[in-house]
Amino acid sequence: MEKVTEENDKEILPGLVLEENKLKEITIDFSQTFPSWTDNESGKIKKIIPVTVNGHKMSWWLNVRNPIYADILRRGTEGQTVFKILQTGDKQKTKYSIVEEEIQEA
Repeated sequence: MEKVTEENDKEILPGLVLEENKLKEITIDFSQTFPSWTDNESGKIKKIIPVTVNGHKMSWWLNVRNPIYADILRRGTEGQTVFKILQTGDKQKTKYSIVEEEIQEA
């Protein structure tokens, strides 16, 4: 009962939605360990990363096997909290990149 009460007391945030070929600036809160979620069918583990986008708190559900996850952790330990993320592809072919420079649209 105690565990159920604790889980229900947690703030439920909307999921971060990234769009293909659109740059999104996010601020990641590294103040606490990211909670984990495991898919019982596939065994895939995702971290629920607390982010802020344009003043709105959200959760980014990110597979720990995604290469950007390790890059974000490394940069977070170096003090970086603001990231510009670019998504390419979708579904199984989704890739995320951290963009250092502003992309100029044609």
